[in-house]
Amino acid sequence: MMFFRRRETETDSAFSGRWGEEAAACYLERKKYKVLGRRVRVGRRDEIDVVARWGEVLVFVEVKTRRGESFGRPLDFVDRKKRQALSRAAVRYLARVPNPRVPFRFDVIEIVGAPGVEPEIRHIENAFSLDRRYVLPC
Repeated sequence: MMFFRRRETETDSAFSGRWGEEAAACYLERKKYKVLGRRVRVGRRDEIDVVARWGEVLVFVEVKTRRGESFGRPLDFVDRKKRQALSRAAVRYLARVPNPRVPFRFDVIEIVGAPGVEPEIRHIENAFSLDRRYVLPC
């Protein structure tokens, strides 16, 4: 369990989300992923929670944190609109790398719990595909 401190102006939701992203990044590192970035901004409105590498595969990770599952699994909240936004962000990210044809995938990490308690972590690999409206850079 990690110690995590709330920022002075941070809402409960923002604190919980930041805590979940940190837990997800630590989980990936324990699984021998190389974390390349956290909260990676691409464009004015797009952000990728975690960008990691698993061997030669670039992994774009969406982290969903919930205190419990009475309203459904965290994965259920990665809806069509969120998948489109993540696809757009990934294409913009790939446009910046030297080899944009690198293999990639989209994972979701579910964090169920709250700061101060050991969370339940579930990693869904290849949770969804690139939205068909986006074209990869050459």
